[in-house]
Amino acid sequence: MSNGVTIFVADDHPLLLKGLVDELKDYNYNVIGTAENGTSALEKIVALNPTVALLDVEMPMLTGFEVVKKCKEKNIDTYFIILTSHKERGFIHKAQMLNISGYMIKDEPFVELHKCIQSVSKGIPYFSSVFNEVIDKEIAPQLQKIKLLSPSERTIVRLVAQGNSSKEIGEQLSVSSRTVEKHRSNIIAKLDLTPEMDALVVWTKENKEFLSTI
Repeated sequence: MSNGVTIFVADDHPLLLKGLVDELKDYNYNVIGTAENGTSALEKIVALNPTVALLDVEMPMLTGFEVVKKCKEKNIDTYFIILTSHKERGFIHKAQMLNISGYMIKDEPFVELHKCIQSVSKGIPYFSSVFNEVIDKEIAPQLQKIKLLSPSERTIVRLVAQGNSSKEIGEQLSVSSRTVEKHRSNIIAKLDLTPEMDALVVWTKENKEFLSTI
């Protein structure tokens, strides 16, 4: 049933790790290695080069995302599936930006993970339905609004996110604080925010995951 797919699993909870490995073996998957922290996972993935690596997001030393990033920097051709309880858009957007092959919520039935492994091992991404719902309803609309910002407005958003006042931004950009305030008003309108003085500051705090796209 496993079609020659080799699997590596990393999770910092020993009981969850054992349970997942047992389930995989019941489906005749060849589990060639496990790890309980990110550093060990990275070392073993590089050494073993599994077909698919299943990674928990929150692990000691290195997160699942950091392991994926470092493996991609080393041109490891393993397919990565993130296993997590997190459904927040920040996690999902990060997975999207890293071009991760699979993203599964831990409380889904194992058969869904099996489908994900089979799909991913053939080079076809497979995501939990939650992933697509969050992208369609929360991430895509925000990214669409960000695209409306001019280069100058994007610069100002980045500086606002760093905690700069309009006066400080004006000094850095060699423009008047009045000009900065005008830009801020335009940005607030384009992002469809309420016209309150700290609206943009609040938005940057709530949408940190999108700042890399600005």
